[in-house]
Amino acid sequence: MLQTDAPLAIPLWINGHAYLTLAPAFQDVRNPYSREVLRRTPLCGAAEAQKAVEAAQAALPLWCAQLASTRAALLSAVGEALAGYSGHFARLIVEETGKESPAAETEVSKAVALLCGSLSVNASGAAGVVGIVGNAAAPLLDPLLLAVPALMAGAVVVIKPNPEMPSAIFALAELTGRCAFPGGVFSILHGAEAAVDGLRAVEGVSVLFA
Repeated sequence: MLQTDAPLAIPLWINGHAYLTLAPAFQDVRNPYSREVLRRTPLCGAAEAQKAVEAAQAALPLWCAQLASTRAALLSAVGEALAGYSGHFARLIVEETGKESPAAETEVSKAVALLCGSLSVNASGAAGVVGIVGNAAAPLLDPLLLAVPALMAGAVVVIKPNPEMPSAIFALAELTGRCAFPGGVFSILHGAEAAVDGLRAVEGVSVLFA
């Protein structure tokens, strides 16, 4: 019998949609204090990395052709949507990282400011597919500090969050879907080293570490 009360697995975000996969293993996402298992992160590998990159590559020509002002407007819309859910995002960060609420709220506020001020961000890098590996320090903000300049330069991004704290950046991907963000421009690939190796193995993908 299926255990309906088991922690839910977090989907990937590929081509503008949640994408479920049967990963060979999962990482428990625990509250660092209570040790309660909140969610499960699929530990993906080369096949899922290839799928995410293919969707990103398909989206690249249209995204690259957009005016910088159009890209900035879409990012700003995501930032405004994030501001409307700031409390929810701060709670996700608190329960997965153990940060105090003020620190989590500050992280969300900085992410909102970054997205809403994207037109003034110094675009960096060439247009292409950029893989971004998240960290435990700032699971929402730090990937965005790399993603927003890349997106403003006309690149598309595949973010691999820290598997122990993936929820905030995945929830942001969901907001991109609500804000008419083009599919494939902002993707989430879950996993550990095998997922990073999968990104590195695809020709033309630049991998950056937050």
